[in-house]
Amino acid sequence: MRLLLRSTAVPAALVLALLPGAALAAETPAAPGTASGTASGFTITDPRIKESSGLAASRIHPGVYWTHNDSDDGPYVYAVDSATGKTVARLTLTGIGTPRDVEAISLGPDGQLYLGDIGDNKDGTWDHVWIYRFQEPKELGDRTVAAEQFTVAYADGPRNAEALMVHPVTGRVYIASKNEQGGGLYEGPERLSADGRNVFRRVAEVPWVTDGAFSPDGTRLTLRGYLTARTYAWKDGRPEGPGERVDAPWQGQAESVTYTPDGRTLMFGAEGANSRVVAVPVAPAAAASDPARSPAPRQPGGAPTGSAGAQGAPAGQDSGSFTKGALVLAAGTALVLAGRRLFRRRKA
Repeated sequence: MRLLLRSTAVPAALVLALLPGAALAAETPAAPGTASGTASGFTITDPRIKESSGLAASRIHPGVYWTHNDSDDGPYVYAVDSATGKTVARLTLTGIGTPRDVEAISLGPDGQLYLGDIGDNKDGTWDHVWIYRFQEPKELGDRTVAAEQFTVAYADGPRNAEALMVHPVTGRVYIASKNEQGGGLYEGPERLSADGRNVFRRVAEVPWVTDGAFSPDGTRLTLRGYLTARTYAWKDGRPEGPGERVDAPWQGQAESVTYTPDGRTLMFGAEGANSRVVAVPVAPAAAASDPARSPAPRQPGGAPTGSAGAQGAPAGQDSGSFTKGALVLAAGTALVLAGRRLFRRRKA
């Protein structure tokens, strides 16, 4: 989803000045993962990819990531080689209608890619959205591929969404809606049907989400927003607990996340020309049981309880200094929301 345009943008420098440590994160290129076998970040160099809104790691082409633009690009999906940042394939989808607002991509256990045309720039005015499914090609290169189109509706009415995740074991599709006050996680039917509507039902509450990804073994779900990311244990088809905070990078128009095929690294992407994909090593599973790393319980409205603020106070940090950090984080969030509302009015 386009959030920051030239005429409506919140000045990036102002947001960076308000967010503690954000300037350093924005200006410093991602370093290779420090853990053995973790992936390195890369820059998408293809000038055609200006609004990368989703990422999916290929399982049959090592080091290749599938991505796509937001709206106004057409039925195209790109394969980017992380070793060079160059596009090694552009797929043109056939057998579908005209894409409206493509926001996410995910790879299923069946070896097929699922493309989520699920955005709604007017915040839930379209009574249906679409998912396109097609086989990941065994050979890379520009080609035309046939895709299936599935119509999607939500049981509780239309809404905006930017995150689509296919569970790597069950193959079930999930969508996370996007809302400033907190969204919902929606579960699709056991199998998608090309006949009629596929009704997605709300199964959990989630924060403001711009993308999400399951770990390759299906035991964790990571959801990201513009400012934060969290990883949840996944059990019995639901996320458990408040989740654990992930040290996601500050990327401005933060739009995408995926796991590497080995599950050791999270790859975070953003919109913009020559956008950077940042590699963040996955914390050991044992860290989830470490009280110093565990986030504070969340209130019904989505904010943690107590005085820790939106992120949860780091161990050893005094409450006064953290309160200041929470205030400037809130100010940065307010600026992003203000820009979004202004853009929505211009778009309407």
